[in-house]
Amino acid sequence: MAKGIMYIDGQRVPFDGEKNVLAVIRKAGINMPTFCYYSELSTFGACRMCVVEDERGKIDASCSMEPRDGMKIRTNTEKLLKHRRMILELILASHCRDCTTCEKSGKCHLQKLALQFGVRKVRFADTRPVYEKDHSSPAIVRDPNKCILCGDCVRTCEEMQGMGILNFAYRGSELQVMPAFDQKLADTNCISCGQCAAACPTGAITIRDEIGKAWKSLYDPNTRVVFQIAPAVRVAVGEEFGMEPGTNALNNLVAALKMMGADEVYDTNFGADLTVLEESAEFLERLKKGGPFPMFTSCCPAWIKYLEKENPAYLKNVSSCKSPMEMFGAVLKDQYRKKDAEDGRRTYHIAIMPCTAKKMEAGREEFRHDGQPDVDLVLTTQEIITMIKESGIRFTELEGESPDLPFGMGTGAATIFGTTGGVAEAVARRVMQDKSKNTLQALQFSGLRGSDVIREVSLPVGDHVIRIAVVHGLVNAKKLLRDIEQGLAYYDLIEVMTCKTGCVGGAGQPIGLTLRKQQRAAGLYATDRAAMIKSSELNPVAMQLLEGPLNGRAHELLHVHYDATGDSSLH
Repeated sequence: MAKGIMYIDGQRVPFDGEKNVLAVIRKAGINMPTFCYYSELSTFGACRMCVVEDERGKIDASCSMEPRDGMKIRTNTEKLLKHRRMILELILASHCRDCTTCEKSGKCHLQKLALQFGVRKVRFADTRPVYEKDHSSPAIVRDPNKCILCGDCVRTCEEMQGMGILNFAYRGSELQVMPAFDQKLADTNCISCGQCAAACPTGAITIRDEIGKAWKSLYDPNTRVVFQIAPAVRVAVGEEFGMEPGTNALNNLVAALKMMGADEVYDTNFGADLTVLEESAEFLERLKKGGPFPMFTSCCPAWIKYLEKENPAYLKNVSSCKSPMEMFGAVLKDQYRKKDAEDGRRTYHIAIMPCTAKKMEAGREEFRHDGQPDVDLVLTTQEIITMIKESGIRFTELEGESPDLPFGMGTGAATIFGTTGGVAEAVARRVMQDKSKNTLQALQFSGLRGSDVIREVSLPVGDHVIRIAVVHGLVNAKKLLRDIEQGLAYYDLIEVMTCKTGCVGGAGQPIGLTLRKQQRAAGLYATDRAAMIKSSELNPVAMQLLEGPLNGRAHELLHVHYDATGDSSLH
């Protein structure tokens, strides 16, 4: 890796391994403007906002320049300022400018840079046609009129997920980003992961906004509104209110929901404990029968959708367990049926999730009973943040409240579901015969935790030594499948998370790069360390439910079978 000294605006700046001049500039404390540069993707070099000028007056994009020892550049000259303002004005000239009502207003990168560089008027007419919005996806909305052709969504879909749903079409002034043949997203193999929306710097791709449905239910006196809160949400929701990433703000969120009109607020951790108990039992049964292996975890709906669409041969390997959200939803609606009949109210179940694909999952036909969905509405972390702000609640000043009982009780094992490796570790805690403190500590350092995109661990379970793999990022999961098919790898249990870093990095979370996501994961592990109960089988409410009201009905309510047609049916 190259190392040496650069001179940036006269400032002496050492570099050692930075992949481009832009990284060295930011290291020097200068925030260079960019549109098409996303540090976790390949370099595209299209927007030219990050251009710099060398001592000879030559202009070049710093994102595609390699740092060299002795290089001298300037980042702020008369020529560069004129250049950047012109780029912004040209982009705005072909951009839908309904900024006050745009989903990204206040968070739009184009809006931010136009203000920063003082672009107050646009001299050029907008000659582009008005394109139809695509509302077909249950997770995201695509508005081509706000696309600035930065290509972030294209590279995210291809490089992070390996799906290639979006790409450039046509040339010159007619250039657009779209699915092949300008299909609707619902007609493609899109898995609803939403990472394209997380990368988009404008309002061209946004999360489907369903806040109106939530407010309508909260204002209805004949509706009992019950919330569940996913593990990853608690360590990200506070970021928008000035809390450090990774701060556990669960009790603040519960208090805010109660102020907003929620009748009861529960913890998805309870559903995660049920998932551990059912999934570990299924895994031990497969060990007895000799397969089929590997057994894939089933918590990530985008992963399930990918297998249905592109690799259905592996559906037989997927655990029959529902995700924690859907397990909890089925139990909640089942337990509240009698209560609804007694008081004449309708229970409306809202799940707060870090994941846009959960919106898709909630709408699937197999997660309905008596014609009604088990989860009526999914709100992302971003949406609930917006609702809190709309309410005028001072989030950080709230006196925290704990989730309601009985379904507010969860274990440390359930909490770590929100990060990559957490599901596998929770199952390992359950199936390993030695439950001592030393064993739990050993699991922490076994290799299940970490940031490597593919991790492998061997653990003793009874007379067996089981091989576990943890993979995050769908493009990496595809690589793992290829290794299995070619006989290069064998595993008994595989945890797959479509989003890098797991649910803490879901597209419904406040936008952040890997470091911030890792801070959120650290917050979940800190919560696990502080938990009184570490393993799911020690959750007394979950065990009582399985041994009591759900005895003989657990398979009906908590399990599902996915088939190769993309549909599912209950066992």
